[in-house]
Amino acid sequence: MTYEQIVSVLGYANDHDMAVRILTTTEMEVTGIPTSVDTDIAAHEVYLRPVGEDETEIALSLGAIQSVELV
Repeated sequence: MTYEQIVSVLGYANDHDMAVRILTTTEMEVTGIPTSVDTDIAAHEVYLRPVGEDETEIALSLGAIQSVELV
């Protein structure tokens, strides 16, 4: 996927409180609900709340994402 496609899907999921499945460039799979997408050059990351883990939030670099899909 292109960077623009990744940001678009993450932004849509964030706006609609929907879960996504992310495949990283290291072949790691992460499923969660985006809580914010920061495309600023200083941050360049997405924050996710893993499904079923309401009190946990993780950050992933947008550059480390290979693909993303709505689940």
